[in-house]
Amino acid sequence: MGFKRLEAEDFLVSADSVSSTVWSGNSPELSTFYTSSAQAGDRSGNYYLAVYQATPSDSSAEVQFDIAFADKTGRGTLAYNADVDATLSYSRTIYGQYRTLVLEDENADFEFGGIAQDYFYVISIDRARYKEKLLPGSLNLTLNDGATRTIHLTDNSKDVSLPTYYGTQRAYQIVSGSNGSAYTGNGYAGAGGLSTTTGSYGLFLPDSSTLILNGAALDDATYGINLGTTLTANSAGNNPEKLFNDIINGASFKLNCEETITSDFVFVRARNSEFNYSENPSFISGSTGEVAFNYFINNPQVYPTTVGLYNDSNELLAVSKLSRPIQKNFTKEALIRIKLDF
Repeated sequence: MGFKRLEAEDFLVSADSVSSTVWSGNSPELSTFYTSSAQAGDRSGNYYLAVYQATPSDSSAEVQFDIAFADKTGRGTLAYNADVDATLSYSRTIYGQYRTLVLEDENADFEFGGIAQDYFYVISIDRARYKEKLLPGSLNLTLNDGATRTIHLTDNSKDVSLPTYYGTQRAYQIVSGSNGSAYTGNGYAGAGGLSTTTGSYGLFLPDSSTLILNGAALDDATYGINLGTTLTANSAGNNPEKLFNDIINGASFKLNCEETITSDFVFVRARNSEFNYSENPSFISGSTGEVAFNYFINNPQVYPTTVGLYNDSNELLAVSKLSRPIQKNFTKEALIRIKLDF
């Protein structure tokens, strides 16, 4: 065993981004969607739905994402107590929740493509589905009204040099297009992938793994899918179910996640004059401590297999195993790169 103090230039810190699929079974695309009839029929189904990739009674079923409806003035859902205040409802609470989370200002309003709107839908990816955050440019969501109207939604991450920031949180506009780029034609896409009357189709928030869809753009009869959002106070509009049905009809939801892995590289250098002798019983005599074979005195041959990293208190912190033993003698030098992932 030999020891050598490492210098500052022997250490390097590196960060790499690793992407992977989001949905269960490592599937790049989700094409089947189910909800629990018990949850959908309950009071919570009026403002919130959990979506599965398989029938909820199936043992393989896992929540993939949730759909919620939010309105600034509390429309579209039942009031907590209509005798007190019909505007104090679930949709108003959800609006306030995401205003605090995203805008970080209780007095601010949501804007989509520069146009303020009072209501929206939220698709929140289940925490078990992704590693650290969503991958910009990977969103491809198809919505269909069950007849002839179809829109393909993506984020505009490839069309902008910098995202919009809400505090420390990145935000991209959701537009009509694919793979992070907007369509530039007309039709359902609109100019530059936007709805020309209601702004963008929403906000893509990769750091909080959330999609906020502009309800007014989805309701648009020309550039949307004529979703038909209910905006009556103290009413069970079941708006999440409307969006859910259009997701079923579209039958395609593609999304990836990414994770930043920080790695510490340690470079261990064995010069030609270093680490040429061993304390292994095959090298020295256990009784006398002498070199077992005389020709090892001037021409030693050793085969290192392990590198241990110690602190100044001589405490072993990490052990690195080589893929195979390497030959070391006075005519050879070795450079071993150790990678520590966090």
